[in-house]
Amino acid sequence: MDNSWMMMRGLARGVDTPHKIAKGTLPRIWGFAKPYKGWLTVFLLLTVASAVVGVATPLLAGQVVNVIVGVAAVDSAARTVIILALSIAGLAVLEAGIGLVSRWFSSRIGEGLILDLRRVVYEHVQRMPIAFFTRTRTGALVSRLNNDVLGAQSAITSTLASLISNVIQLVLALAVMITLAWQVTLLALVLLPVFVLPARRMGRTIAALRRESADLNAGMTTQMTERFSAPGAILVKLFGRPDAEIDEFGSRAARVSDIGIRTSMVSRVFITALSLVSALAQALVYGLGGYLAVTGAIAPGTVVSLALLLSRLYTPMTALANARVDIMGALVSFERVFEVLDIKPMITEKPDAKDVPAGPVSVRLRDVRFGYPAAKDVSLASLEEVSTLDARGGDEVLHGVDLEVGAGQLVALVGSSGAGKSTIAGLVPRLYDVSSGAVELSGIDVRDLSFAAIRGAVGVVTQDGHLFHDTIRANLRYARPEATEEELLDALQRARLGELMDTLPDGLDTVVGERGYRLSGGERQRLTIARLLLARPRVVILDEATAHLDSESEVAVQAALTEALDGRTAIVIAHRLSTIRAADQIAVVEHGEIVERGPHEQLLAAGGRYADLYRTQFADSPAKVALAPAAP
Repeated sequence: MDNSWMMMRGLARGVDTPHKIAKGTLPRIWGFAKPYKGWLTVFLLLTVASAVVGVATPLLAGQVVNVIVGVAAVDSAARTVIILALSIAGLAVLEAGIGLVSRWFSSRIGEGLILDLRRVVYEHVQRMPIAFFTRTRTGALVSRLNNDVLGAQSAITSTLASLISNVIQLVLALAVMITLAWQVTLLALVLLPVFVLPARRMGRTIAALRRESADLNAGMTTQMTERFSAPGAILVKLFGRPDAEIDEFGSRAARVSDIGIRTSMVSRVFITALSLVSALAQALVYGLGGYLAVTGAIAPGTVVSLALLLSRLYTPMTALANARVDIMGALVSFERVFEVLDIKPMITEKPDAKDVPAGPVSVRLRDVRFGYPAAKDVSLASLEEVSTLDARGGDEVLHGVDLEVGAGQLVALVGSSGAGKSTIAGLVPRLYDVSSGAVELSGIDVRDLSFAAIRGAVGVVTQDGHLFHDTIRANLRYARPEATEEELLDALQRARLGELMDTLPDGLDTVVGERGYRLSGGERQRLTIARLLLARPRVVILDEATAHLDSESEVAVQAALTEALDGRTAIVIAHRLSTIRAADQIAVVEHGEIVERGPHEQLLAAGGRYADLYRTQFADSPAKVALAPAAP
């Protein structure tokens, strides 16, 4: 026994402090289980019935022995043995049937709980601010919503039935054994502390190992997600680092494997020790019980019943000890999911949210001040895969910005990199909320508008032109699911993609690849413009939509953008002269403030910051196609 304990201590080495489950985890789990109270009641009754049948079988077996060694007539004894044997067989069939039905209820309850949990978590993540996604590693988040949810699912569907059944069976077996021979029962229970103490220690140890394994698996998922994406794969190949990537992944996988071995061996040594204790207890029962039977204190059949009941006593104890390990693992999985649910969405919709008034929409920023949220407000260290969160954040980056864009007007934002142009643009569709001041659409603060109203009124085209790994049809209908085939083709035609569609053998059913990488940069950008045209927003924001395009692609995209801006209010962020010369107004942004505003010629004549930008950035830029939206 001492050697076994030394082995377990050695195997558990490396887990410094056992993880403590957060207070309130169990009540939160019950909150998800509450809707299934009725099914849980039926399941509990079936479990009680199964436990009663399990305890009744050893008693009948003892009666068989008593009949065999008894003094009854041969014919009567034979008939009784046959009846008892048939009863035992009937109980076995009944127990099997109850077990199947009980398992069905257990599975339905467990799967229902996980379905609810997945829906709640996915909905919660969808409501998180953009700051959450810019900080979080995608693979770590996916691991929470996949591996940890599956871990909780496995524990619920596999452990719930055995946990309740074994508790009831343990209590019934103990009560019957005390009734049959309290002396033998007490002797058998002498070894009970050997079950309880290891269970408590090993449960904490293995929970810590599983938590460490979950973190490492999240790291592997993150690495695969980033490196298997088209941009990640290109970067790896361009810098010729596949061997380094393989080594890094292999190192993480090896650590996961090592933890798996340690977890398996700790569990196996634990269960082996408990099985040994159970065997020793069986020997004690046969020894003392046999002595009492020989001396006439108890019937011979009672010894058999006690020996069989002992398995009904120690087997549940072993299972319950192992269930503690599984439950601890499940609690760890639930806790990791709850950690995500505990991050409060910073942007919420008011109960009485309004709609944007009909007609053309104006945009107004009134004395807007803004600072990006600190990491502690939007993220978790484990989701960023860092030991401690970045303490920076919260510093003001916009300082009293006032900007007005009349309905149907085009306003261009220019300025040096990092001046705050994209930050201003991100506040209009409410990707972030202002620290003070207000952003208004047609005179209504965006914080008073519904999310649906904002999304319906404001459309954005960014420089990366993100597309899902799906068909052209699906990517377009993401903007308007009810769009007809004719409307899809019309949007593509207006986005200058008609010729491309004629060359695609699958037409609208062509899969664009991850992030649209099967298309060229210009085609990808024009497809996002087609999606915008399909959405029919009244306000369009172009965030450097042509920044990474070659000259030929820029001409095509500019033509598509001209179509997209026709009759709409527009805010354009650009580094190219061709996208701003025809703007109704140009706002120069520097260090989070608007330092100049006015039309192109006026600002150029003023000789200020815009004139400097013109000389350094725009002087050599050919104005191929000017964005000139038609009058609304």
